[in-house]
Amino acid sequence: MPKPVIITCAPTGGIHTPTMSEYLPITPAEIARASIEAAEAGASIIHLHARDPETGKPDPSYETFSQFLPVIKQATDAVINVSTGAGLGMSMEERLRAATTASPEMASLNMGSMNFGIFPLLEKYDNWKFDWEPEFLEMTRDFIFPNTFATIEYALVNLGQAHGTKFEFECYDLSHLHNVKYFVDKGLIKPPFFIQFVLGILGGAGADLANLQHMHRMADQLFGPENYEWSVLGAGRHQMPMATQAALLGGNLRVGLEDSLFIGKGELAVSNAQQVEKIRTIIEALGLDVATPDQARERLGLKGGDRVAF
Repeated sequence: MPKPVIITCAPTGGIHTPTMSEYLPITPAEIARASIEAAEAGASIIHLHARDPETGKPDPSYETFSQFLPVIKQATDAVINVSTGAGLGMSMEERLRAATTASPEMASLNMGSMNFGIFPLLEKYDNWKFDWEPEFLEMTRDFIFPNTFATIEYALVNLGQAHGTKFEFECYDLSHLHNVKYFVDKGLIKPPFFIQFVLGILGGAGADLANLQHMHRMADQLFGPENYEWSVLGAGRHQMPMATQAALLGGNLRVGLEDSLFIGKGELAVSNAQQVEKIRTIIEALGLDVATPDQARERLGLKGGDRVAF
C-alpha cells in the first residue's frame, strides 16, 4: 500500500516581502495562527521562519521565534521545523541561533552554496511598503548563498548531534545530493533522513518532471530508498504541479506562502491553510492518505515534541 503523504507547510519564509501579499504572515500572532490553521487543514510538519513584526524583514532571533513556537506547540501536534535558512545574507551563527535555543524536532539545512536569485521579483511590484524590500531583492543579483562543508558540518554537530534534531535537507541541485552522501559516509547523517527537492529557484534546478525524476533516481542510487524519505517543493507557479507529481511518484510535498503566494493563476492565496486544503483534496482524489504528525515522526525517526525546549 502507498505510504500516507507527509505535507509540510512553510507559512512565511524569508523570500517574499510584505508588499507582495497582504496575506503573508508577519507578526508572531499571524505566524502562529497561520501555522495552527495549516496543521488543522492537514499539514503534519510546519517549517518556520520569523520576521520583524514592524517591518516584515527576516529576523533570526530566538526572542521573536519564542513568541510563536510555544503557541503552535500548545495548539497542535504538528512537528515544528525551525529554519536555519533565516534570511539571505546572514551568517551561519545567526541562522542557527533560534534552532540551537529551541532544540526542535526538526530544522532545515541547505546542502550546498549556490546563486540564489530572487531579483526578478523587482519587476513585478511598485510602491514598496518598506525601503528594505527592493534593496533585499536587488542584493541577490550579486549574491552567493553560502553553505560550505564547514558550515554544514557545524550545523550537523552543534544542532543535530547536540540536540537530537533531525533535518530537512534542502537540495536545490544534483550536487547537493552528493554533499548529503559525503556526510552520510562520514557518519554525521544517519537514516532515516529527509530530503527536500527544491525546484524552481533561479540558481538551482528548474521545476520540471524530468529534473524531479532524475534527482529521485539519483537519491535512490546514493542512499537506498529504504534509508530516506523524500519531498518536493516547487517555487512560485510550480507549487501545485510539482506537489501533485510528488504524490503521484510516491513522495511527500511542501506548500505554503514561503514557496508561493498564489492559489491559482493570478489569484493570491488568502491563507496557508487554503494551499494545504487544496493539495489535500488532490492527494485524496488520487486515492492516497495524508500522514498524521505521529506517522511523520515515526517515519523520520524524530525525538518527539516532549523533548524540545519551548
